[in-house]
Amino acid sequence: MILGMSLPAFTILHVVISLIGIAAGVVVVFGMFSSNRMPGWTAVFLTTTILTSVTGFLFPFTKLLPSHIVGIISLVILGIALLALYVYGATGPWRWIYVASAIAALYLNVFVAVVQAFQKFPSLKELAPMQTELPFVATQGIVLIVFIALFVGAVRAFQPPSR
Repeated sequence: MILGMSLPAFTILHVVISLIGIAAGVVVVFGMFSSNRMPGWTAVFLTTTILTSVTGFLFPFTKLLPSHIVGIISLVILGIALLALYVYGATGPWRWIYVASAIAALYLNVFVAVVQAFQKFPSLKELAPMQTELPFVATQGIVLIVFIALFVGAVRAFQPPSR
């Protein structure tokens, strides 16, 4: 039992939170291209992405796993995003710091989603059972390239109004 839920129920909750975070993050990133802060979507994105990392630590474990390291990194990045946006208003250098941290947090969520997809879907697992095979590496490479392009475009486009 985790938070009063069975492990399968908690897993579903964790996945749903993660997917909401990814969907909201995509909306927020595309909003950056029109300099739209999208405060509601941004709050959903940041909150659910934080919850994704936090709930990841509630699963039973006996040793520190790569997923925990990603969760720690994500929480640090999200802390920077919160500071850049809500304390410094994403102005001056905090503009690109916010864009970078928001996109990095979304990237980590998508990175983990790809890992999970290759572990959970039989057709993908068959293609890359060890997650070192070309289909997995190529997929993660493509995801990284897409996020680098999103970062470059968003940094150029995102000009939030002055406070």
